[in-house]
Amino acid sequence: MDVMRINGQDNVVVALRPLEAGQQVCAAGQALRCRQAVPFGHKIALAPIARGERIIKYGAPIGEATQDIAPGEHVHTHNVRTLLSDVLSYAYVPSFTPLAPVEPETFLGYARPDGRAGIRNEIWIVPTVGCINASAQAIARACADDIGGGVEGVYAFPHPYGCSQLGQDHKNTQRALAGLVRHPNTAGVLVLGLGCENNNIDAFKQALGPVDGARVRFLAAQSCQDEVAEGARIVRELIEIARGDCRVPLPVSKLVVGLKCGGSDGLSGITANPLLGAFSDALIARGGTSILTEVPEMFGAERLLMRRCISRAVFDKTVDMINGFKQYFMRHGQPVYENPSPGNKTGGITTLEDKSLGCTQKGGNAPVVDVLDYGRPVASCGLNLLTGPGNDLVAASALAVSGAHLVLFTTGRGTPFGCPVPTVKVASNSALAAFKRGWIDFDAGPIAQGEPLQAAAERFFQYIRSVASGQARTQSEKHGVREIAIFKDGVTL
Repeated sequence: MDVMRINGQDNVVVALRPLEAGQQVCAAGQALRCRQAVPFGHKIALAPIARGERIIKYGAPIGEATQDIAPGEHVHTHNVRTLLSDVLSYAYVPSFTPLAPVEPETFLGYARPDGRAGIRNEIWIVPTVGCINASAQAIARACADDIGGGVEGVYAFPHPYGCSQLGQDHKNTQRALAGLVRHPNTAGVLVLGLGCENNNIDAFKQALGPVDGARVRFLAAQSCQDEVAEGARIVRELIEIARGDCRVPLPVSKLVVGLKCGGSDGLSGITANPLLGAFSDALIARGGTSILTEVPEMFGAERLLMRRCISRAVFDKTVDMINGFKQYFMRHGQPVYENPSPGNKTGGITTLEDKSLGCTQKGGNAPVVDVLDYGRPVASCGLNLLTGPGNDLVAASALAVSGAHLVLFTTGRGTPFGCPVPTVKVASNSALAAFKRGWIDFDAGPIAQGEPLQAAAERFFQYIRSVASGQARTQSEKHGVREIAIFKDGVTL
């Protein structure tokens, strides 16, 4: 198969391999001759498209033609422009079908005292402020050889914030760090402060609330002579406490999974993103939870999510999230449609609508049950929307902070990054999966060559169960890649 028409209403098809000028392909039951060379993942006009006429992909508009486009002509940034505008009004017109419930399988996880599950049993070192990052990393290195016996790693999460911040930025930092401290993948946490920062330990404790004093410890570096030695002593105590933790069978309904994409290409919306959507639906049908973020990459596809909101209240929160993020762009004098990235465009994505209609497929077909502010923990089983940007590490960190046990990350370009939780990289095409074996965990490319989506989704579901059970490790875990980035909007003093 050379090209694919995604939806019967589309007036473009997508090249599934590089096509030469003059090459004839079969598209939607008709012969189509390419007027130019067309790269893999790019679009070709299926019928005449007049200037000003809408380009239809996924059965929805992704922009309008800036000139007449003939059948077989390459359709991309040179002859298409976005239809996006600024803040909009929306009507609540619900249209969704609840998923049929499925009896959940089990995975091997850690049963936490609060009823949640953990898929890893790690010791985390959380700095309250960026000034103490080096000491936090030194403590992690000092204790690296002490893991084992049920303790799966010691990790520090350096970041540049915790002081010289005002208003919502300061709250965002506290929420993000609190989400790490409370994360169910932790067996114990050392909160490492400096002593003179805005987010000092006493202030952070107020934002954090009650915690298990045996598993969460605090240390202010300015209050001891050698914070690395003292911190290492505390971490070793936490390791000893956590050695008795064991994996036990738990229902997959306890899993919380973050949905993210980055470095997308023309196949992302055909293979990898629909795969995550099918997985998300399967998990939710079993009582589990998914979280979808990247608000700017919902622009142009937001109505598809709004009509799936389970109530008027959830719809109103979704509208506020979408328009609020547009206003964030506008406050900084930036256009809301300044996307896709250069890599996205090289991969065949033309406009933000093109990207968004592919991106939102990660959310499957489940009803939207809640909308979370940045840094807020997930509280409702089902599909949740999370306020956050499209930036890979900021968005993936936000998913982890809200309680995702692991992040499923689709990509057509590839990336080595990893966030605080296991980060599963899903390639949209098999060439990338073969080329970057040290980055990619799962190949969704066979879907473009005829593998049924549900068959691929079943393979993927079983793979995620093995990751959750600790029987498989992601590439980012194998390479020790654990990073956090906190969302910032305002003034730095």
